[in-house]
Parts: sequence; C-alpha cells; structure tokens
Amino acid sequence: MSDTPFGFGLPPEEPEDGDEGKKKDPQSGGGQGPANPFGFGLSGAGGFGGPGADNPLAAMFGSLNPTDLGAAFQQLGQMLSYEGGPVNWDMAQQIARQTVAQGTSDGVKDASVGPAEHSSVQEAVRLADLWLDDATSLPSGAGSAVAWSRAEWVEATLPAWKELVNPVAERVGTAMGDVLPEEMQAMAGPLIGMMRSMGGAMFGSQIGQAVGVLAGEVVGSTDIGLPLGPAGKAALLPANVEAFGKDLGVPKDEVRLYLALREAAHQRLFAHVPWLRSHLFGAVDGYARGIKVDTAKLEDVVGQFDPQNPEQLQDALQQGMFQPEDTPEQKAALARLETALALVEGWVDAVVHAAAKPRLSSADALRETLRRRRASGGPAEQTFATLIGLELRPRRLRDASRLWASLTDARGVDGRDGLWAHPDMLPTAADLDDPDGFVHREQLDFSELDKILGEAASGSTGGKPDLDKGPEKPDAGKPEPGAKDDDTE
Repeated sequence: MSDTPFGFGLPPEEPEDGDEGKKKDPQSGGGQGPANPFGFGLSGAGGFGGPGADNPLAAMFGSLNPTDLGAAFQQLGQMLSYEGGPVNWDMAQQIARQTVAQGTSDGVKDASVGPAEHSSVQEAVRLADLWLDDATSLPSGAGSAVAWSRAEWVEATLPAWKELVNPVAERVGTAMGDVLPEEMQAMAGPLIGMMRSMGGAMFGSQIGQAVGVLAGEVVGSTDIGLPLGPAGKAALLPANVEAFGKDLGVPKDEVRLYLALREAAHQRLFAHVPWLRSHLFGAVDGYARGIKVDTAKLEDVVGQFDPQNPEQLQDALQQGMFQPEDTPEQKAALARLETALALVEGWVDAVVHAAAKPRLSSADALRETLRRRRASGGPAEQTFATLIGLELRPRRLRDASRLWASLTDARGVDGRDGLWAHPDMLPTAADLDDPDGFVHREQLDFSELDKILGEAASGSTGGKPDLDKGPEKPDAGKPEPGAKDDDTE
C-alpha cells in the first residue's frame, strides 16, 4: 500500500471469466497488453493492447471478439461518463470486492461465515458486555453481534469511507477546474470533464484497493477508532481474528473474547455519547479541507494532458500533489482530530484492560500486542494515512490511556465516564501532555448553574411576568450569579 496519500496504485488484475478469458494465446489479444492507456484491467477484455499496430483500433483494443469489445467499451464509457461525485464509488466497491476475492498475501481466501462462527462471536460479545458492566458506567451499546466475512465488511463500511474520503477528493476535483483561466474553461469544458471523470476513477481505484487490503487485516468494525459499521452492531471477522492470534501462543477463545471486549467497548461509547460520531467525522472533514493542492504541478499536468495518455495524470498524482497547509488553523484541526481519536482509543484501552485483567491470564500480552500493532504503523494507520493524508501518533494513544486510568483512580468510574457528557469537558491536547494536572484539577460544579438556567427557561416559557414588580433580587443567603463558586477556578 502506498504511503503517499492517494497514491493511486493500480487495481489488481481482475480474474478472467469464461472460455475466452482463459485462453492465453497471444494472437487472440487476450493478454494484458503494454498499450493499456488507462491502466485498468477491464472485465472480460483482458486489458487493452495487442498486435496489429498498423490498425489503430487493433493497436488500442487488440483482436477482441465482439463480446469482449462491447464489454470494454461499456466499462470505458462508465468510467468516462461518471458524474456522481469526486470518487467513483461503484468502481471502488468493485475493486475492493475483487481484492478481497484474491485473498491475502499468505494465500488465505475469503469465505462465508458458518453458523458455528456466528454463535461463537455472539457468545463472545455477550460475555464481553457482562464484563464491561463492572468497568464502565455506560450501558451496552450493541443491539446485535454479527460475524462478517471480508466481503461483508467491505459492504458494511463503504458508507463511512465515503464520509472520510470525499472531502479530500472534492479538493482535487475543484482544483482541476480552477487551474485554467476563466476564458479557457469554457473551451476546455469537455477536457476538464474527462479529467474529473478520470480523477474519480483513480480515486475509486486506489480507495477500493486500500479498503480491500484492509478487509484482509481488520478484526472488527472499529479498528481505526471510528465507527465504520452500522450503529449498534458489534462485528468481528472470524478469519482475521484467527490470523491475528495465530502465533501469539494464546488460546483462540481468549483472543476472540479480548477483541470482542474492544468492539463492545467502542459500541458503548458511540451509542451513549450521541455527539461523538459527528464530532470525530467533523474533525476529519475539518482537517481534510485544510489540505491544499499543488496547483503548479496540476497546471503542468493540465497543460500537457493527452486524452490518449491519461496515465500521466495518475503518475503526477502518485508523486504527491497535496499536503496539509502550514497554518495555525490547520495545525489546530490536526490537534483536535488526533486528540479526539486518542481519547476514544485510550478510553477503550483503559476500560478493556480493567475488565480483562482480573479474568484473562493473557490480558497483558494481548494489550501490548495491540499497542505495538498500532505503534508500528499497523493496517489501520496505514490505510487512514493513505486515504486522508493523516498518520496517527501512537504516543497520543498511550498518553490518553494513562490519563483515563488515572481519572478512574482519582474520580471513580462514574466521574471518569461523566466527562463524555460534553466535548468541552474532555481533556485537550495540552492535558495529554500533563495528565496529572488534569486529573487533580479541581472539578467545576455545574449543578447550581444548571438550576439557575433551568429556572430562567421555565420562567420565560411558563407564567406571565409581574410588570408591577421591579427586578428580582437574590436571596440574602445566595450569591449573585457570576459571583458564586469563587473557589472553583
């Protein structure tokens, strides 16, 4: 997987179908030819290129039979006529499914989940929820537990990927139309439209491949700290869970149960902190919109763009065309996003450890394995960096976990979880640098203020005011609003 955001790597070659596709005779033009102008393996066509250079059509398409040629033109037309947004998500879905179907690098193919695996996952999530009741005041958030194949994970998480990726893709699509002077844009309209369609296809190609590869590595629906699956549905991928625990020397049931604890803890947090999902996705969007496109490079590409060689657009994008703006606003957006994700992951780490430590002999080993997986740039971080140009800092995750554990010791489970009541109550990036200072800072008491605000609201919507009376003065024993709680700061 490319480390460059939107590396636009080519999609995997699609398996050949039918008797025609299985023939490898070079005279039939069935092989992947060198003259493929788009770099996309077309279904049933075996790719562009082939013999017959004296014939322009033969040079471009090879000696395809009418069925293959029709399929090639149909897919090419779909690619160039796409107008559904900055990313061709139909192509992304198709390529992700193709990548999953090819299997992982160790040769393990995707397979449907059987009844026994469904039962094992459901039992693990049920037991995990019972254990979590002692570790957090947030009630269960998993209305159901499911076991997914890799292909099912792709289908279930694509809506969330759209929310994450579209902001960056929109930046590139807009830049493609802005690099030409206004007087030339009308004349170059068809060219710009073609470039945007190709850009959407290239985004779709790279995203589909990245998501397809990630589907072979993730163990649940919350591996990157974001709720990628449907709300209230705890999910594990049995094939990937087994691969994760293969060389750990830990019983399979314990590995499954520990991962179920993490999945169920995420579900509790996202289900009972209603503002959290929009807060996280909003932080991603705010960061992505601060990414600027290298317009000078894009202008060179547009000026030299050859419709017969659109691979040059992909080559330019692969070299890295956009980067975060070095502005205070963008730095603040990055800090907000990193802090929010770290607080989620840190809370889950602390809560799961509290639930698992007394019950699983392997709790410490599994916890450290997952931490190292994140710290070494695991699949979640790599894909996240590839898709939106952000690489999470593992140091923040460990700091957040220590902070939540310290809060539990100082304020108890209810006091710790009560901080999720409002985003303004959560620790900041500076608090992660000084967790002890945050933990031992005197807590503000909002109860009296809430009472005053509630009485004011009921007074304004309830009975009629007495116009003969002057302004009501506070009781002698009560402080003036704003003068109370002098010792709270």
